[in-house]
Amino acid sequence: MKKAAMSRVLLALLLMVSTPLWAAEPKELTWSEMIPADAPPEVPDMVPLHDLSQMGDMEAAPAAKQDLPNAPVVPQLNGQLIRLPGYIVPLEVSEEGRTTDFLLVPYFGACIHVPPPPSNQIVHVTSKVGVQLDELYQPYWIVGEMQVKPSTTEMADAGYQMDAQKIVVYELPD
Repeated sequence: MKKAAMSRVLLALLLMVSTPLWAAEPKELTWSEMIPADAPPEVPDMVPLHDLSQMGDMEAAPAAKQDLPNAPVVPQLNGQLIRLPGYIVPLEVSEEGRTTDFLLVPYFGACIHVPPPPSNQIVHVTSKVGVQLDELYQPYWIVGEMQVKPSTTEMADAGYQMDAQKIVVYELPD
């Protein structure tokens, strides 16, 4: 009798420990799904620059102003386990070249060489392990629980936050 009871206790403990292995697959999210369906169209407030001599040194220039820092978000995304592709804009980089605090954006160069996208197109990501950034033009898949929560950084305002559970290089299917 004691063996059977002990076996049940061990089985119950094993099931409790292994439950994360049975967790649901993350929902693959697209950037357009992060904009509410009833949101007004996002028209950037950009003035065309006709005289390229006005550009000066792009690296030394002040950061471009974000057009829509308070863009509407999708509240139903809060708490969902998602998988989202994008480009990393590092906020902090360690001496080893790893970043654990970054913005995830839908296209290369956002927040660095061009104005930041609307806040509902930026996710502020933190990660315990981080990612080694060898190339900024490399896209990544980020997996984690989405939080519909605004965040303000030196680079831009984000409408979403995430604690990354997994960071994987984005590769096109064969």
